[in-house]
Amino acid sequence: MIDALFGSKTRVKLLHLFLNNPGKAFYVREITRLIDEQINSVRRELSNMLGIGIIKSDSADNKLYYEINQRYEYYIPLRAIFADEPVEPASSSNMTVRDKMPQWQMDLQSLSGLRVVIAAGVLVHGSSSAIDLLLVGNISAAKLSKLIKRVEETEGRDLNYSVLSYDEFYYRLSVHDRFITEMLHNKYKILVDEDGILTKKG
Repeated sequence: MIDALFGSKTRVKLLHLFLNNPGKAFYVREITRLIDEQINSVRRELSNMLGIGIIKSDSADNKLYYEINQRYEYYIPLRAIFADEPVEPASSSNMTVRDKMPQWQMDLQSLSGLRVVIAAGVLVHGSSSAIDLLLVGNISAAKLSKLIKRVEETEGRDLNYSVLSYDEFYYRLSVHDRFITEMLHNKYKILVDEDGILTKKG
């Protein structure tokens, strides 16, 4: 049934392989062994998937490697279909707004040292920002590493994030720095704003 829906058995096997291994790249002969399909069929489907944008390629050691494009528009719904352990959405209709908030977001909001956090990119529907998470403040590298790992595990994809000191962020905001301006002219969501610098009324 699913083979007919997605056009070919090889494509279905490729989607299953890539979506269960986000962040991992494979070369063609490795793929043919893993999914047990003919190399010509694999090459044809890889070409189709590259054209659509669902996978990306890169060369290393004289080999062309392929991996899932975690920034593909329909990555999350496809992962829900093909991944062996997709993230289960919360289903209760009686939950409060805070209950519906992802656990990582609640952890982030209670983390000391963070004064501003902005989500964008793959974390906000409709955003085309290259940065997914901007964290402003003073937070230990160990805590930050654990937090980012938790977010990536929950979201099922790698994130592009940036960390700034509060002084640097405030300065960049005040001089309309291109990095900050581009992020704020895109779709974004304010997760933390301790001093109301972004949410205060003008």
